[in-house]
Amino acid sequence: MSGSRGEVGARLGATATAGMERWRDRLALVTGASGGIGAAVARALVQQGLKVVGCARTVGNIEELAAECKSAGYPGTLIPHRCDLSSEEDILSMFSAVRSQHSGVDICINNAGLARPDTLLSGSTSGWKDMFNVNVLGLSICTREAYQSMKERKVDDGHIININSMYGHQVSPHSVIHFYSATKYAVTALTEGLRQELREAQTHIRATCLKPEDVAEAVLYVLSTPPHVQIGDIQMRPTEQVI
Repeated sequence: MSGSRGEVGARLGATATAGMERWRDRLALVTGASGGIGAAVARALVQQGLKVVGCARTVGNIEELAAECKSAGYPGTLIPHRCDLSSEEDILSMFSAVRSQHSGVDICINNAGLARPDTLLSGSTSGWKDMFNVNVLGLSICTREAYQSMKERKVDDGHIININSMYGHQVSPHSVIHFYSATKYAVTALTEGLRQELREAQTHIRATCLKPEDVAEAVLYVLSTPPHVQIGDIQMRPTEQVI
């Protein structure tokens, strides 16, 4: 899908709301929900009546957003949860808490991402590991645990959405982005691999990869499509590209 950010947002937003009723009162997990894209997605889902677990390493901003949503009278609920996406122990603990308190995850939105200015020729190993642990391993662990949560409860219409970057499809001339770009290329490959494995498992759980522009509208759009429709990838190309 192409066009300016405003045009794309208008087209997606106009289409989305009608198909969201089936998600009302169900649970979505949004990683990296403390600001930016994650906060916008969490707010949009709460507006549509979903229960949303928003996680990040610090939850002060999420708690403020939860209070704003409640004050605005949105039909859904935002539930802040502290989680370090670079720690498998933290991720597993979060999914365990969701299972015990809210049954399980119906939608998993892997938004959390980390960029460090570490080049390939002189970057630090610790910086590379930080990016890989969040952008690749954290995303993969959340995906696995979300799928297992859906499978355990016989949820056959769940959705896993990976928020990617344009740098997951092209290599920037800026050297400080090269390792980050490699992790985002991995997200592209992981999403396609996930779709193939879901087909092999003969499930109707869907997987979609989104780029960052107009993500909140795009999330609602892909969730609002009928269960038999698979949107694998939406690329929106504004005049300025952002990570």
